[in-house]
Amino acid sequence: MLQSLSIRDFVIVSQLDLEFNAGFTVLTGETGAGKSILIDALSLALGARGEGGVTRVGCDKAEISAIFNIANNAEARLWLTQSEIDSDINELLLRRVMYVDGRSRAFINGATVTVAQLKELGELLVDIYSQNAHHSLLKSATQRNVLDSYAGLSVLATQVTGDYKAWYQLHQQRVKAEENAHQFAEELADLRDKTRELSQFAISQTEWEGLQQEHSRLSNGASLITGGEQCRELLSEGELSAMRLLTQVQHKLQGLSEYDSAITEATETLDSAIIQLEETDRFLNRYLQRTELDPERLAELESKIQSVHNAARKYRVKPDELADLLAQSQARMAELELFVNDGELAQKETQAFAAYNQNAQLLSDGRKVAAAKLSAQISTEMQRLSLAGGKFEVALTHQSPSANGLEQVEFLVAGHAGVAARPLGKVASGGELSRISLAIRVVTAQKESIPTMIFDEVDVGIGGGVAEVVGQLLKQLGEQKTGQRQVLVITHLPQVAALGRYHLRVSKAQVNGQTLSTIAKLTDAERIEEVARMLGGIELTETTRQHAKEMLAR
Repeated sequence: MLQSLSIRDFVIVSQLDLEFNAGFTVLTGETGAGKSILIDALSLALGARGEGGVTRVGCDKAEISAIFNIANNAEARLWLTQSEIDSDINELLLRRVMYVDGRSRAFINGATVTVAQLKELGELLVDIYSQNAHHSLLKSATQRNVLDSYAGLSVLATQVTGDYKAWYQLHQQRVKAEENAHQFAEELADLRDKTRELSQFAISQTEWEGLQQEHSRLSNGASLITGGEQCRELLSEGELSAMRLLTQVQHKLQGLSEYDSAITEATETLDSAIIQLEETDRFLNRYLQRTELDPERLAELESKIQSVHNAARKYRVKPDELADLLAQSQARMAELELFVNDGELAQKETQAFAAYNQNAQLLSDGRKVAAAKLSAQISTEMQRLSLAGGKFEVALTHQSPSANGLEQVEFLVAGHAGVAARPLGKVASGGELSRISLAIRVVTAQKESIPTMIFDEVDVGIGGGVAEVVGQLLKQLGEQKTGQRQVLVITHLPQVAALGRYHLRVSKAQVNGQTLSTIAKLTDAERIEEVARMLGGIELTETTRQHAKEMLAR
């Protein structure tokens, strides 16, 4: 639920801080006062696409912050957890900064995010219904989504789409296999020969390096043995070996240290050096004992290395890339074997279609039940909206299997009794479309989990007694789920304004040569004046004030 909205230097708003409550809130004001600014600002905070020219004249940036209570919004809390964004269990802060050069920055709980992330989270917080939304209801996709959402079938509809794509991919593979059967068979035969050869010589980079190291050691075995023996001769075996000379120095220093203890440091250093030389000599002795010339193994290695080089040249890769080439060839073989084996591919295709058809039938069954209920509910609301005798029908027309299921969803309307129902876009006038759209939104919104709903002048073209019915519908919607549902309506109708639990008024004034817009929460007395203004125009009389009092009292 939206708790507060702060706006700084946005269009004609200098500074605005608003608090919001649960329930039904109306927003009114004279034409041109800036009622749409509130929606525009909130939309930006919710991730709407930004455009230039939104900063107030003379300012370098505009800033909008919105605070939401998400204690009862499990979807929003889950989104924050999955996005690894720190959050309070109850409160959420969205912030958008728009710069005069068109750049913008977005934040969630102080963390920098993309506008796409802001929009994704915003869709879990607020639904905004505007006059433009009427026209979206004329689209087949929107009508289908409205029905599925109302029926609680959105997840199943998504599953059906996924099942269809999985089946269609297998279907295309089978068709491709049938068209290219001979070519695939030849390619598979070549790959089998290729993989048999590669499996003998395909070695990893680590194995290739080890093979080269072993070859280097064996091919230089004589030099290693001769050099090792020479080193041992110089270290310990010869008459003037390093060990003999250092031992003499060690004895000499030990004798001198009896005269001056400072020499002990040199003795200890030499002792360490002698120990290191002894370790070196023992290592060389062990190495020479296990090192021998092995011409047979050397010949075997040279043959294998040559074979690997030959295979690498043949397939135009480096020796250590043969293993990757083998893996790629094996993967392609597995794919082709599926193509060549028509029976296996056809079986998988059949299984995929069966899974799709099962879920699609469940979706169809759910749509049939929901279509009847939705048709009846909206038809009932139409009678209340001065469309007496009118009828609303959700028509389900069977169609070939598709990603959207087994039927086409279409909204049909009969404006009055005695006429056949026709597609919504062909029968409804502007005023009728507005009323029917409102009935659809009110009925379907009862199923929505989104806690905050904003209706932006959806009552245009409505007046008289119908206006009061519209207000009652919106009030009814706002009072559902006590304490958890929030409905904000921007309206020009006094009949709707009088039914709000809370009332905000937009006004504008000249301040230091600039036009600035402000929004204020009205007291009971101020509400009387505002509703009277909406009823009576420029000059207010006691009659209009009395009328306003009566409307508010009801």
